[in-house]
Amino acid sequence: MSFAGKAAFVAGAGGGMGLNIANDLIAEGAQVCLADIKPQPTGIASGPGGHRYHQGDLSDEVEVGKAIAQTVATFGRLDYLVNTTGVLWFDRDKSIVDMEIADWDRVMAINLRSFVLTARAAVPEMKKAGGGAMVHISSIDALVGDDKPQDAYGAAKAAIIRLSKSIAIQFAADGIRSNTILPGPVMSPMQEHWEGKPDVQAQVAAHVPLGRIGTTQDQANACLFLLSDKASFITGTELIVDGGVTAHP
Repeated sequence: MSFAGKAAFVAGAGGGMGLNIANDLIAEGAQVCLADIKPQPTGIASGPGGHRYHQGDLSDEVEVGKAIAQTVATFGRLDYLVNTTGVLWFDRDKSIVDMEIADWDRVMAINLRSFVLTARAAVPEMKKAGGGAMVHISSIDALVGDDKPQDAYGAAKAAIIRLSKSIAIQFAADGIRSNTILPGPVMSPMQEHWEGKPDVQAQVAAHVPLGRIGTTQDQANACLFLLSDKASFITGTELIVDGGVTAHP
């Protein structure tokens, strides 16, 4: 899957899944803007593609517009958008009857509004490039209820699925595809409470039919496939990458 001569914007690329996806795109020859509210991380791939880093709040419309404009000014085009931005606040994101509405609003801003803003800014540039592809990271949490809920997180992840489908239909005639990935349990900075706890990790892995916790590379592999020309007839759909969790009765 060569991405040489193409440019990508990866939101939430300051670490974890987003950084992994950005690095894989760079390794396949893409020019990549990595964007995150966090400072530039170490370990960005050195090539053969190129990169720039944009630090800013992607839930802010002005900031997103600036980031996309700078990406196009630097690389001359925009072909791909990957939305991985997200927070999972176990201590604050609870049932709607228990959590602070201010926390609900902030989770929605980070986990959903940022996706809207990046897509809104990317579509005109993809049209100029003759088409493009988007991948939005949702979660299997969007598909189920939970007696120990993170209600804002789950609602935002469900909304991402609907948003992606609408984008796919609206802009199919422009050659723009939009798909969603639904990860299951993944060892990433978002799940830092698992770090250094082999017993907890073993308990989580025991619920995965394939017998292990997923990696950010598992999700990156799926993402690059959906962005690539190998997926040229795939749009408006969801790819569940969960080791079989949602298929288990």
